[in-house]
Amino acid sequence: MHEMSEEQWEALCDGCAKCCLVKLQDDDTEEVFYTNVSCKLLNEESCRCKDYSQRLKRVPECLDLNLKNIHQFDWLPNTCAYRLVYEGKELPDWHPLVSGNTNSVHDAGISVKGKVVGQNFVHEDALEDHIIYWVNE
Repeated sequence: MHEMSEEQWEALCDGCAKCCLVKLQDDDTEEVFYTNVSCKLLNEESCRCKDYSQRLKRVPECLDLNLKNIHQFDWLPNTCAYRLVYEGKELPDWHPLVSGNTNSVHDAGISVKGKVVGQNFVHEDALEDHIIYWVNE
């Protein structure tokens, strides 16, 4: 894993967009809860960022997940390819690098496609009403 190039690392992304969901963290337990509210930059149809190269400037809380800090993201879904590779596990059959099909993540129902509402449509005070539990299914 540590010998991967940046291009190889980026190719691990399966396009599920689960990391692009707004998350809430319990201050006492530090438990992370996912919502069905997507980042304002997420294209909800393709499950890709609308402005990936500028995302960190436009959305300060966006993830800068890389080889050096992957160990900090233990809350990533158990289906996340970055997490799987970090944990020494195999990629699943639906992963585009395995299937050869960029839509296989959607076809398998792993992505957030058709399951989210845009951040612009949910008031910040209502985020708790949008907590979901299907992220790790």
